[in-house]
Amino acid sequence: MTVALRAHHLLCMLTYVGKGYSAEFVHNFDGLASRLAVGEEVALVEGPDAICAPLCESEGACAHCHGAGVRARDQRAAQALAPLLGVPVGVGSRLRLDVGLLARLRTAYASGDIRGACAGCAWADLCARIASTGYEGVRLHMPKAAVPL
Repeated sequence: MTVALRAHHLLCMLTYVGKGYSAEFVHNFDGLASRLAVGEEVALVEGPDAICAPLCESEGACAHCHGAGVRARDQRAAQALAPLLGVPVGVGSRLRLDVGLLARLRTAYASGDIRGACAGCAWADLCARIASTGYEGVRLHMPKAAVPL
């Protein structure tokens, strides 16, 4: 299977610690973190994605997901991620997280190199604190590769 994510949610997943808009949102995000941890592919989409799903269950609740500010956040995230990933990033792009990629993303996020898309986000201060603690308490962990004996 594939996890549909919008570009700026690639940044959100780096600092996700189990906080969110509702219990349903948190439960859903926990499940997505588990799927990503085992290497499920990510496909970038425009508009509401797998993270937004619980918010979109009630009519009109997804209006935020279609707003110009959120679309601009996706564009800024895609532009910031492209040099780090070494490929153009946009709707339709696909990737798989692994230990190395997650570490590179978190290092770049902590240094501020890919955090420009977070400007104006209500969660930005929380995410900055999480990054400054070395990502203490995050829910997305990649299994370490087995070391041959």
